[in-house]
Amino acid sequence: MKTISKLLLNERFILWIIIVNALFILIEGFQGIDSSILWAAREIDALFTVVFIAEVIAKLKKLGFRKYFSSNWNRVDFVLIALSSSSLLMFIGYFHADLSFLLFLRVTRIFKFFRFFQFIPGIPKVVAGVKRAMKTSIFVLLGVLIYNLIISVLSYYLFHNISSEFFGNPISSFYTTFRIFSVEGWNEIPDKMALNMTEIQVFFTKLYFIGILLTGGIFGLSIVNSIFVDSMMSDNNDELIEQVKELAGKIDNLNKKIEEFERVGISISKNDNAVD
Repeated sequence: MKTISKLLLNERFILWIIIVNALFILIEGFQGIDSSILWAAREIDALFTVVFIAEVIAKLKKLGFRKYFSSNWNRVDFVLIALSSSSLLMFIGYFHADLSFLLFLRVTRIFKFFRFFQFIPGIPKVVAGVKRAMKTSIFVLLGVLIYNLIISVLSYYLFHNISSEFFGNPISSFYTTFRIFSVEGWNEIPDKMALNMTEIQVFFTKLYFIGILLTGGIFGLSIVNSIFVDSMMSDNNDELIEQVKELAGKIDNLNKKIEEFERVGISISKNDNAVD
């Protein structure tokens, strides 16, 4: 039992189990696979589920309930295993209903890969940088989304009769506007719309989309991106600022000592003059 428990607590062993499990889930995705092979793959997948449940139990015994759930990685891991474990109901004879819809929950176990990010050097700084960047850029991003909403509503009323494919309703209009903001393939939309327009309509429509691209895509998203990157990199600036402050403190202490020595030197010279 100690050997099994030690194996379940070995992160490298669990990583390989996750990789092999992901391969089996991938195999099941191929169409036309033999039913016997498919059922065998599902049984092996159920065995993987049992291994992951045993891993959680082993960690709970070693760390205790409170210490185990104090880690965010363990919390995520526990939720993923709890979700995917429901697929085991298919192998219990008491359930006669079709529970095949539960199989998709097994895929959540693939997200267990994320827990190994904690072993990447410097990952805490990266996570802290992302959090700081999200806080800094959230209001600018919200502003861009509101601008997207305004433009999408305006575009819906302008073009829903001309191009129902892109502006048939406010939701499709919102998605189309976001596509234009992303810059990728933005010119394809007005080109398709031009088939149902006169030359003067085509001219002003393309001018309209160029304006959206400039204001929302090039300026809007570029500002969000620059603020996000600047906030991500500000951690390096913080370290540099701290080093500069530390250096300035040392210089101040050195200046104070020099002043003290100068005072001592002056007092000594005064005493020498008095004796003379």
